[in-house]
Amino acid sequence: MTPTQQHRQPPPPGALRVLVVWCPDWPVVATDPAAPEPGDTPADPVAVVEAGRVLACSDAARAAGVRRGQRLRLAQRLCPQLRLRDRDPQAEARRFESVVAAVATFTPRVEVLRPGMCAIPVKGPGRYFGGEEALAAQVHAAVAAALALGWEEPARGPEPPRPAASAPAPAPEPTAAEPPQDPPPRDPPRSHVGVADGLFAAVLAARVGVLVPDGRTAEFLAPYPVAALGDAVLAELLTRLGVETVGAFAALAGAAVADRFGPTGTAAHRLARGLEARPVASRPEGPDLTAEQLFDPPERLAEPLVFVARTLAEQLHTRLGAAGLACRRVSVEVTCADGRTAARLWRHEGRLSAAALAERVRWQLQAWQSTGTFGADGGPADGFTGLRLVPDELVPDRGRQLALWGRAVAEDRVERAVARVQSLLGYAGLRRVDPAGGRGPAEQVARTPWGEAPPARGPAPWPGRLTDPSPSVVPRAPVPIGVLDAGGAPVTVSGRAEVSAPPARLDLAGRPLPVTAWTGPWPAVEYWWDQARARRRARFQVAVADGRALLLTVEDGRWYVEGAYD
Repeated sequence: MTPTQQHRQPPPPGALRVLVVWCPDWPVVATDPAAPEPGDTPADPVAVVEAGRVLACSDAARAAGVRRGQRLRLAQRLCPQLRLRDRDPQAEARRFESVVAAVATFTPRVEVLRPGMCAIPVKGPGRYFGGEEALAAQVHAAVAAALALGWEEPARGPEPPRPAASAPAPAPEPTAAEPPQDPPPRDPPRSHVGVADGLFAAVLAARVGVLVPDGRTAEFLAPYPVAALGDAVLAELLTRLGVETVGAFAALAGAAVADRFGPTGTAAHRLARGLEARPVASRPEGPDLTAEQLFDPPERLAEPLVFVARTLAEQLHTRLGAAGLACRRVSVEVTCADGRTAARLWRHEGRLSAAALAERVRWQLQAWQSTGTFGADGGPADGFTGLRLVPDELVPDRGRQLALWGRAVAEDRVERAVARVQSLLGYAGLRRVDPAGGRGPAEQVARTPWGEAPPARGPAPWPGRLTDPSPSVVPRAPVPIGVLDAGGAPVTVSGRAEVSAPPARLDLAGRPLPVTAWTGPWPAVEYWWDQARARRRARFQVAVADGRALLLTVEDGRWYVEGAYD
């Protein structure tokens, strides 16, 4: 990681030296179970999925061709042994707190870019700890020790029972067929440290684990493709124009870039030259925009602070809007009655909404609780006396283009109302009904929490899908029912969709219902290529003597009521 000794030039104006710590594949690391499941090995390919796509994957999955952003079906086709896990943002923030605490021993100004990556300024700590190289080496060692300490206990399996001392048993001879008693040891998570001029270059340097000398950041960035600048639209346009690398883009004249690509291109051009996205602009001291809540008497638990955080986030949002500013990162500060103060910086690309800010406060409080920062009971012995949200890295708020007839304003009011309801009922307490693909009536709609992306499944073609009209009443879970023929024997359906006898009577919770008319079956064979998910069903429409019409389904010889027609 130590760079070759070369003549160092002063950094370009506006560039600050930044050190970034990166833990690869952190969503996979955060969801790793404390005790491995039977059959799990460290070499198993693992992927964390979100919204039907791969968010992160292990080295074994990557070697099989799985990549971030792939659709789930493609990833499973490339790697049939792929083990899937759902993303857990709370676990990511909670388990990353030990890494942040290790980095905070060098400077309190630790900025969490996202769980799995954090950054610190180099100027002050570098002088104190003997230079950038010494600082990077010590930070890397401290992070590795924190990861190894947090990984040691979960990775260790239960100790086998010891035989009695009075009758020691001879050790059995190992055989080739005898399975190992304990799972193989797992390596602790990896970490990389990088230093460069500016946060953008430091992140790329951390991904390869290098220290870029002062003033040579533009040379380091030159071979990267323009897609590394983080703007897909601009990267596509530059590639069509023949500008394929960051170095080629940096060689263009700044005035020409500003005329052709506007403010977005100017910011990307500064990044390509090893500068910050915008120049440092000093401004006179303005009003204090901090949102603060004091507790008298002190709160002894951390849970009430989560509800207060939502109100403080809205206050901060209002004050920033009144000042014409936007906040790219915020400091969450908690004060205890015994004088202790805990603070952490959180970054969010773009404008921080009140809901997103309150969510990060909740993550941070849970992370502090899990590490015992406030005591074993979740809070300090004397209680909390204050919660502060301090905006940092303020930029001008350029506003948004509103739609005609105030549509965007109405959507903002809806979002605020939803946020209030979710604060009372919980995140999943308010759900939205979206159309989704499927064959049964319960599968054709999806109830997703407000704020999440709708399901990716489309409404067509779905062969074997129930035709219109759809049932007007659909139970949350199918209701068991008995279907009998005229002789009282259960009606069955063969694999060739042949009915053993016409349905004559239904048995619903012990109540007989004579059948007056029926039609079907409509067979549906789903996921035949996957033994774990394969299903074979057949549906019937049945009219009973009391005038109702029911939608029945039979699967594995059992009948259910799937819906009712009014």
